[in-house]
Amino acid sequence: MKNYFKVTLLFISLLMGFGFKANAQYVKVESRIDRMSMPIGDQTILHVSANMPLKTDITFPEIVDSIGKVKIVKSLKADTVVDKNNPNLETISHNYTVTSFDTGVYVLPQFTFHTKAGDIKTGTITLQIKSVPVDTTKAFYDIKEPIAVSYNLWDWLKDHWIAVVIVLAIILIILGIVYYIKNKPKTVEQVEAARVYTIDEIAIIKLNELNDRKLWQQGDIKLYYIELTEILRDYLEKRYNIQAHEQTTDQIFDGLKNKGLTKESRNILFQILKLADLVKFAKQQPTDYENEQSIENAIIFIQQTRVVPQPVQNKEELPK
Repeated sequence: MKNYFKVTLLFISLLMGFGFKANAQYVKVESRIDRMSMPIGDQTILHVSANMPLKTDITFPEIVDSIGKVKIVKSLKADTVVDKNNPNLETISHNYTVTSFDTGVYVLPQFTFHTKAGDIKTGTITLQIKSVPVDTTKAFYDIKEPIAVSYNLWDWLKDHWIAVVIVLAIILIILGIVYYIKNKPKTVEQVEAARVYTIDEIAIIKLNELNDRKLWQQGDIKLYYIELTEILRDYLEKRYNIQAHEQTTDQIFDGLKNKGLTKESRNILFQILKLADLVKFAKQQPTDYENEQSIENAIIFIQQTRVVPQPVQNKEELPK
């Protein structure tokens, strides 16, 4: 019975060992390169592949940066191909773009695959990197002529669009400010400052300012009448074109004889100027009523004698 048990264990062990060996024999690994010889700095493709049953547990070798002086430029997408003759077999290939910048012959080592049945290695690969022949009899020159690249306004705008937008924004802001300043409503002060006053309006404004100063109420009666007559004389010079500042009261009235003054206006002006002469030269002290009445009469005189704008006549009323 013991001998039977030993024989059975030996038979099972042989079967398991045969199974592992058979499974390992089904996996075939390979490394190959598209070009065995190439110029320095050129590129070729390295293929590391395994042909095996479907769903075989296998680990590919890790190839990262370089293999000696052969540089890994890029790791390409892995390929998986099912065998057309045997659907239970597949080939997985890992591909790498490689190059070298040193001339010589390089041997790429074996690549090791790990499986449950054990490690499997590929063969070695020989890669020759050749130098580029140089004709020393010729001068140095570019391999290719420089490429002429067109550069137009649209390309410039695309390169400097931020600066263009900023400049346009500044211009628009400036134009907006100028438009606002030109078209904004004017204040009352601005309208008054820009207004052109007539000689009668100027005279009345000065008389009102004189009245607001309250000179005679403060005892400056003589100064009050001096400034009052100065305003009237200035008005008379501009209104009737006479030298009123250099003339006496009588001379002023002689100059106004043919100026079309009404009797009432002449009487008002005479009362003001005669009373002013008495205050300035005879030191007369007028009553408060006379002081108030003098400036009121001056305003009345100017209003009576001011130039009244003539209305525009209709075309039918114009003289032929």
